[in-house]
Amino acid sequence: MPTKRLFTVDGHLDLATNAMTLNRDLTKNVEEIRNFEKSLGLKDFQDRGKGTVSLPELREGNIGLVITTLISRYSSTGEKIETMALPGWNSPEQAFANAMAQLEWYRQMESIGEMKAITNRNDLMTHLTEWNGGTSVDKKPIGYILALEGADSIVNLDYLHLFFEKGLRSIGISHFGPGRYAAGTSSDGSGLTKKGQELLKEMNSLPMFLDMTHLTDKGFYQALEIYNGKIIASHQNCRSLVEGERQFTDDQIIHIIERGGIIGGALDAWMLHPNFQMNKDDPKKMGIGLEKLVDHFDHICQLSGNCKHIGFGSDLDGLFGLEQTPFDMNTIADLQKFQFILKSRGYSDEDIENIFFKNWIRTILDILD
Repeated sequence: MPTKRLFTVDGHLDLATNAMTLNRDLTKNVEEIRNFEKSLGLKDFQDRGKGTVSLPELREGNIGLVITTLISRYSSTGEKIETMALPGWNSPEQAFANAMAQLEWYRQMESIGEMKAITNRNDLMTHLTEWNGGTSVDKKPIGYILALEGADSIVNLDYLHLFFEKGLRSIGISHFGPGRYAAGTSSDGSGLTKKGQELLKEMNSLPMFLDMTHLTDKGFYQALEIYNGKIIASHQNCRSLVEGERQFTDDQIIHIIERGGIIGGALDAWMLHPNFQMNKDDPKKMGIGLEKLVDHFDHICQLSGNCKHIGFGSDLDGLFGLEQTPFDMNTIADLQKFQFILKSRGYSDEDIENIFFKNWIRTILDILD
């Protein structure tokens, strides 16, 4: 790992899902969590005993700011897609209540000094000053910007404003399969629902990100027409390198670039290598290392003509672990290895700083008052 650790922003983590759905105490280090799950013989999720993210590891990797999610689906029929069941709550009100339980976990982390909510410019600038000051890193809270991944828990438009008052600053209105507001990954390819169109129109009144990740192609272009604010793709790679609607075409990437957005590079193996089969293929045997993500960065930089629209959106705690992670990564702290990888691929020091934190900071400032 490089001697000087750069301050790092991760544009997509699912911390509350890990804490509340997988019942992980993220104040412990990754090795402790792995050993605990192995000792219990847990098999309910594929990444048991193989997780890569916790709060100590974020500090170890100098990852001082994250965009992190609330995920709470509505699913009255228990839909399934190709690779997974899609459990959800039987009513939007239940989904909202579950999202509030996840939010309370973040608040609990704040109360013990582990995390710090970022909702305005002053919060952000103060946090950056404190993090990059002289205090020991292990005493610093992880700054977080609150996001919804899938908007099912927005019961109606009044709840959008309620979420905003509670600190929400980014919404991805779709996730996997069908949704109340938009179809998502591995659905039937349909786009926004009528409620989704109404939601985007209402979002125009608020300073926040629309996260285009997980939208179908049809939904993507519908959303572009309706939403006038800042767009991002928090954890997204390139379809020209790895096929499938989960990745973006060059045209979609160019639209995000033209709107001043960021594409956060994801580190899930099936998004880095064509035809990777979950729960079957081995990232090491297939040669899926961290450098694979730089192939996607290179492609986006060629499309944009610069390095100002890429960053990390690792999704490393997105219900997968070492079994689906680049083979040369043990924990999220290994994001620092990208300093050497990017340098060896011809990126300048300025480019590397842009990728690690400056691009995200600049873009985030656009939505904070």
